[in-house]
Amino acid sequence: MARGRTEKVLTTRFGAGAGRSLDELIVEEPLSIRLDDNLVATTMRTPGHDFELAAGFCFTEGLLAGAPVTTCRYCATGAAVETGFNVVSVETGGRAPVPTPRLGTTTSSCGLCGSASIDELAERLAPLRDAHAFALDALASMPDRVQPRQPLFAATGAVHAAAAFDASAEVVLVREDVGRHNAVDKVVGRLLLDDRLPASTLGLFVSGRASFEIVQKAWAAGFGTIVAVSAPTALAVETARRAGILLAGFVRDGRLNVYAPERLD
Repeated sequence: MARGRTEKVLTTRFGAGAGRSLDELIVEEPLSIRLDDNLVATTMRTPGHDFELAAGFCFTEGLLAGAPVTTCRYCATGAAVETGFNVVSVETGGRAPVPTPRLGTTTSSCGLCGSASIDELAERLAPLRDAHAFALDALASMPDRVQPRQPLFAATGAVHAAAAFDASAEVVLVREDVGRHNAVDKVVGRLLLDDRLPASTLGLFVSGRASFEIVQKAWAAGFGTIVAVSAPTALAVETARRAGILLAGFVRDGRLNVYAPERLD
């Protein structure tokens, strides 16, 4: 199941073009993520690239603890059709520690971070030292480079995008989802399954704000640069500075604000 799904819904328009018509809306469904058949979390997501999402989530939350992913599969609790392709198990052959499941469902609007503080993150993640340095004008061009590769947003206007870009500022991977954190996990999961982590030569673009969990996931994956269309949070900036990540926000119309590091030389 690759591309996300949409549904046609009958709607009533008022004002210009008033009348009845069909709108294309994004589908949002729960995905239960299991690690070696142990329930980890349930997240609301856009169906599509589910293996990437599950693997990326387990990696960015530190659940793999260095264990390699041997396979990803649907079901684990019954036939995939019976569970609506809404249960994915990430397999490590028992090498990963037994996870502590999250209580409740992670919503599509914000991620629930598995680490409660920056200090806890720093206990398992070292500051990034050798990440590629991008020219600021290249970072400012990222929204225009990614936008043509956002078909779900073009169709519905209701999803976020995350993208990885290379040293020449060329977009190498784009994923869309109703949740910003899910889109990032899908990008990280793809890189993980392709054995391309840590992502020290790549930058990360996100189409919304840069929150703490976005910076956390980028740090875990080894991205040394984050480009966000909207603002970062104060905690995201503090985390990026601690991690050694260049964090740029309000990247639009050829302009940007650099929030981390504290100053550029």
